[in-house]
Amino acid sequence: MAEVRLQEGESLENALRRFKRKVQQEDIIKEVKRHSFYLKPGEKMRVKQALARKRNRKKARRESE
Repeated sequence: MAEVRLQEGESLENALRRFKRKVQQEDIIKEVKRHSFYLKPGEKMRVKQALARKRNRKKARRESE
C-alpha cells in the first residue's frame, strides 16, 4: 500500500504528486483493475495473446523506422 507522509513545509500539491508517482510505480491501479472482475482462463489467455500481438506489432513498427 502506497503511503506518503507530508514533510515539514511541503505543500499538499507536492505530496499528492509524490503519492500519484508512487502509486503508478507500484502498479496498484493495474492490480485493482485486474482483480475488479473475473476472467475465465480461456478469456485471460486471449487477452494475454492480444497484448503480445500488440507489443510485437509495435516493436516491428519501431524497427522498420
